Amino acid sequence: MSFGPLPLDDALGAILAHSIPLQSGKLAKGCRLTKSDIERLRTEGIEWVIVRRLEVGDRTEDEAADLLATMICGAGIERGAAATGRVNFYASTYGLFVADKTVVDTFNRVDPAITLACLADRTDVRPGDLVATIKIIPLAVSADSLALAKKALDEQEAFSVRAYRPHAVHLVATELPSLKASVMDKTARVLVDRLARSGSRLIAERRVRHDAQTVAAALVQALADGAGKPSEGPPLLVIFGASAVCDPEDVIPQAIRLAGGTVERVGLPVDPGNLLVLGHLGDVPVIGAPGCARSPRENGFDWVLNGILAGKPPNSDEMAGWGVGGLLMEIPSRPLPRLATSPAPSDQKPDLGIVVLAAGRASRMGTSGPHKLLARFDGEILVRRVVRQALEAECGPVFVVTGYRSDEIAQALTGLDIELVDNKDYATGMASSLRAGLMAAEADGLPAIMVLLADMPNVAKEDIQLLAKGLRKVEAPAIIRAVADGQRGNPVILPAHTFEALKALEGDIGARAVIETAGIPVFDVEIGAAARLDVDTPEAVIAAGGRLGD
Repeated sequence: MSFGPLPLDDALGAILAHSIPLQSGKLAKGCRLTKSDIERLRTEGIEWVIVRRLEVGDRTEDEAADLLATMICGAGIERGAAATGRVNFYASTYGLFVADKTVVDTFNRVDPAITLACLADRTDVRPGDLVATIKIIPLAVSADSLALAKKALDEQEAFSVRAYRPHAVHLVATELPSLKASVMDKTARVLVDRLARSGSRLIAERRVRHDAQTVAAALVQALADGAGKPSEGPPLLVIFGASAVCDPEDVIPQAIRLAGGTVERVGLPVDPGNLLVLGHLGDVPVIGAPGCARSPRENGFDWVLNGILAGKPPNSDEMAGWGVGGLLMEIPSRPLPRLATSPAPSDQKPDLGIVVLAAGRASRMGTSGPHKLLARFDGEILVRRVVRQALEAECGPVFVVTGYRSDEIAQALTGLDIELVDNKDYATGMASSLRAGLMAAEADGLPAIMVLLADMPNVAKEDIQLLAKGLRKVEAPAIIRAVADGQRGNPVILPAHTFEALKALEGDIGARAVIETAGIPVFDVEIGAAARLDVDTPEAVIAAGGRLGD
């Protein structure tokens, strides 16, 4: 096989390397030169052409691509016709794309002219998705290279799509006073949506106390209820904990052991999804879902779940290898950076939720004193004033966490388009309110929250918009913090990268510790004195221009 310029007298039957425009019509790249083609070229004064000449056993680009494509016969795959040296492969079913990197690499090392590219191993696919392509770079392939490439594909399967199998899924969800029932309802709906493509069904949901013995009993009962019903598919147990797992002896892994099962792994090198637990009760998989799985966005829970549904459950060693490619956090290159100058389409999901903390006991107002959030500023109740500014900023949905005197706070917010989150555990301190608001926003699939304190009367909608604009100007993940003359204040925007750490907070502390230890950039946005003015005492209310009420 040779390549290069040839005089027309020697070019009969050769493959034209580049198209040639002629008055009588273009000769296309890749065509085999016939006698009439050569005469046309000669008539127009062309004496030389650049061509590929074949020898015995050599194949044209389409012949080579088609021949190699026939060597790939993995399940769940359909292939297209060869054209311009390319054959595409498509998924024929919903399933998990599985690729053998060793086979693909061996194939691609045969000859740079022969290439195979495919999706990442364990990619979730649907019918019609392009999953792989063979592309022949030159116009033809030598017999020797073709034989070696065929051998690489003949020894092992390069890739396939493992079809999802319907499972009978039992959900055990634990409860704490800080976890709103609506969040649990949304969690179940998100899980049902995840199961839909595999044909799996959520058979039952059990809501139980967040302690190991109770969860263990629920697991055992779920298995007992599903026994003798093979027609519903193999069983799968999923646990959503009200509190994040922070230790191998924590509630969820301990419950699996108490139920007679084994814990294979606590922790996953996929973010979001770090705090996942995988175990088994006999041959039944048990997934302790991370908090991020309450959101429909891709996370480590999807990777483990899809493997189980496809009959290819991951083991601990395999999961340990998921770190490369396991960073699923939003970054500017996936798929496009946010553009602060371009408003989001009206149908685009918001990238920010505003959590207004309005649950505190206002203890510095005095044991029998008026509630600071019910004080009036310019004739408007303070909590309503703050929430109205958040709504008018139009940066995303607004969640208001209530607790102390919740009925009165709710009454003050009547008619506003918000989601009320009642924190019955408010007496334990700010951490429980922060957690309750975060989980409500996370259940809506929001990748960041702005924490706004309800006792800050001078934070205006323009300040909120400025912070939101700051979020969209920087590379994610990042924290955006309001400052006054360089001194840190509020509100603050916290990305999903911080969510699990926020859920682990306890007592009367806010997000400062998480901000200082998150290990991601913190960008300060100057909004003036409003960032540091809160009204914790009767004197502060009056000094800020307010009038005390009840």
